[in-house]
Parts: sequence; structure tokens; C-alpha cells
Amino acid sequence: MHSKHEPTATIFDVTEEDFDTAVVARSQQTPVLVDIGADWCAPCRVLSPLLERLTSNYDGAFLLANVDADENMRIAGKHKVRGFPTVIAYSRGVEIDRFHSAQTEGFLRKFIDGVIERHAAGE
Repeated sequence: MHSKHEPTATIFDVTEEDFDTAVVARSQQTPVLVDIGADWCAPCRVLSPLLERLTSNYDGAFLLANVDADENMRIAGKHKVRGFPTVIAYSRGVEIDRFHSAQTEGFLRKFIDGVIERHAAGE
């Protein structure tokens, strides 16, 4: 589903072991979108490339953390994920928003803009 990314990049893979450091801690400075999906999930294969392209377009305004749900079921369980894909926005160490299923680029831009605005406002 996801191509492998270096942890210093704006797009990176996250596991149960490094979730707190890679997502929660980093969201203090920059909002992080957590894309929880699976290889067998067709809507995930539609959403992930779109999110990755938008991450590049936004030039570091937010980070994208990819989570393979099959390998990291505790992350999905802890976040009460009911379907894939689920995208959860973290800002300043806490979840501030989420959506599930594949979405249009227009929806994604609005969602991302809202997350960035709320982060900038200190939410």
C-alpha cells in the first residue's frame, strides 16, 4: 500500500513502537495526519497516493504518518478505528479531527487547511 519513507521526511511509516515519538511528539510543532490502512483495502489504495501528493504540495505544513493496520492493530484499536482507511489529525499531542473512507481532493484540502489553521491557532 505505502512506499517506504525515511523518518525525517514529511511522509513516514509509523509502528506501535514509535507512534508516541513520531506522531504525538512531532505534532507539538507540526500537525500530523495519521493514515491508517491496509494493503487489501481498495479505498486505501486510492486515498494514500492522493494524501502523499498533497503532503508534497503543502511543502511541510503538515506531516503524513502511514500506519499498516495489519501490522499495528493496537494503534487502530486505541483509536477505535471502525473502517479503513481512517485518517486522524494530531495537533499539539492530541487528536483534533478525523475522517474515514476515500475522499475527494477538495474534501482533503479543506480538511488539511482546517487542521493547519487549528494548529496555528493553538488548538
